[in-house]
Amino acid sequence: MNIIHDTLINWFAENQRDLPWRHNPSPYEVWLSEVILQQTRVSQGRDYYLRFIERWPTVTDLAQATEEEVLKLWQGLGYYSRARNLHQCAQQVVEQYGGQFPSDFEKLRKLKGIGDYTAAAIASIAFGLPHAVVDGNVYRVLSRLFDIDTPININEGQKRFALLADELLDREQPGLHNQALMEFGALHCTPQNPDCLLCPLQVHCLAFSNNTVAQRPVKVRRTEIKTRYLNYLVILFEDKVYLHKRDDSDIWKNLYDFPCIETKEQASAADILQSDEFSQLIEGKPCFTRKVSRLYTHKLTHRTIIAQFIEINLEEELLQIQTKGLTLTRESDLGNYPIPRLIDLYLNT
Repeated sequence: MNIIHDTLINWFAENQRDLPWRHNPSPYEVWLSEVILQQTRVSQGRDYYLRFIERWPTVTDLAQATEEEVLKLWQGLGYYSRARNLHQCAQQVVEQYGGQFPSDFEKLRKLKGIGDYTAAAIASIAFGLPHAVVDGNVYRVLSRLFDIDTPININEGQKRFALLADELLDREQPGLHNQALMEFGALHCTPQNPDCLLCPLQVHCLAFSNNTVAQRPVKVRRTEIKTRYLNYLVILFEDKVYLHKRDDSDIWKNLYDFPCIETKEQASAADILQSDEFSQLIEGKPCFTRKVSRLYTHKLTHRTIIAQFIEINLEEELLQIQTKGLTLTRESDLGNYPIPRLIDLYLNT
């Protein structure tokens, strides 16, 4: 395996991207970058990382922030459970370890939101411990290098690739090896059109020899994409608007949107305004419809959202807003609240 180690590390030395979290790979910076880059492109995640580091230079600073502040700075990245876990993990590190990340894989693994991959990244890159990382890039490189047709999203495949990554790991410089392997997958051994003819690992690549590069890695598709229909009520009173805080276990937990009536299929604005739910929401107070938006299509991992926004002017203020989870705020202050990307798109258009 030494020749593969050396080839990867030499390639990395010549081709690695200049990324800010590589300048000072402290446990905090490694952890922050890895959490941000889950489900996020580097080109987008870099700016968020810099904003987080500028706002909260240490894990202690982050722990002292409010969850709402963290969600607001995270706005636009999606998968908001990552932001909530990020904040809770920072608080754990401060409360349990005095603001210092533990240099032990199992202790790292027990922190909120940290799985095997992130624990291995922190342990190897920040502490030089021999733990192999396995992310999407690593799955792709290893599946092609060894021409493995076991699906990467079943238990058998995940165990097999974890063992293989551990066998391949350069134990003398695990952090460098892990970064080189991930970077190689991100830049060279790409999902589409990898540059196999100029690949430094071509002679070792079984998928190249067997002409199966395009078929690796194998992934079983199991998730059904569901469509949800959200009818948002943008209820305005004078220069204020009613916001709704999502505090249940549904999507966008603890973010703010507008009061919403969900339907099983696409409904007209007239149907929504004539419904009992609408009548109960506005407490039967006089109002008039100002505008009905176009339909917005917003894709999440396991669902597609079809949304419309119905703007309504109230002539009297609502009384029972707390029991409905509503907040009345000035329109000019909307930018102070963490909101889902869908709501941000509506506000900007």
